[in-house]
Amino acid sequence: MTANSTLGELLETGAGRLSTAPALASGGTPDLDAELLLAHVLGITRARLRSHAEDPVGAGAVHRFLELLVRRASGEPLAYLTGRREFWSLDLAVTPAVLIPRPETELLVERALALAPDTPCRVADLGTGSGAIALALAQERPQWRIVATDVSAAALAVARANAARLGLARVEFLAGSWFAPLAERRFELIVSNPPYVAADDPALADPALMREPRLALTPGTDPLAHLRILARGAAAHLAAGGWLLLEHGATQGEAVRAELVAAGFAHVRSHPDLAGHERMTEGQR
Repeated sequence: MTANSTLGELLETGAGRLSTAPALASGGTPDLDAELLLAHVLGITRARLRSHAEDPVGAGAVHRFLELLVRRASGEPLAYLTGRREFWSLDLAVTPAVLIPRPETELLVERALALAPDTPCRVADLGTGSGAIALALAQERPQWRIVATDVSAAALAVARANAARLGLARVEFLAGSWFAPLAERRFELIVSNPPYVAADDPALADPALMREPRLALTPGTDPLAHLRILARGAAAHLAAGGWLLLEHGATQGEAVRAELVAAGFAHVRSHPDLAGHERMTEGQR
């Protein structure tokens, strides 16, 4: 590649290199990734890349694009390379300090909105990470009072910056583990997407997951450890009739339902994601 390389040539080169990268062999999208990386480097849209394929690209931009290709080919997540991830139509900044928001987590947002459709509501998002869930709820329900917590100071910094940039600064961010920052406060809704992957799960060897914060992925050898803490401790922080909503692994629905029933919750039920896997479970105090 030279300073006279065109957009089309760079895209072809990028897609070719990514298509043969061993770290991306499973479920890779080389053409899309190349487009997103080049659009990020140049600060233009993917549509412009395609409509101006003959435009030349300067040497500096070519160099930056090729550097990102190498990192992507090694398995580094696209969201960390561009610093952005869309969630619930929000453009969120992400860094290696936070878990990359997943589309399946939008189910948690959908259920929260359905359970308290259009009334004033106190909400706690525990383990907020990038702030994805809390900020999506704040965007949809301006009248809600939302508290978001995280044990990671670096994650809270990302979440606060996202809130400020999106004009959702009314969300309150608190540092601490699970219920500790809440003191004696009570809420109509408590939501959480906690770590739920066992430390010995082969999935954690995936090159992309290896770049994400381990603290946000696994609670250790017991994948239900944090889910159990949340199920057993939530009642003390829920108003009468309040709801607890938990995201969990695709095979953990039955176990999470049992934990909620044992903790005295009523109307316990799980909901499937778009792939048909039980992805989140809710219960009412």
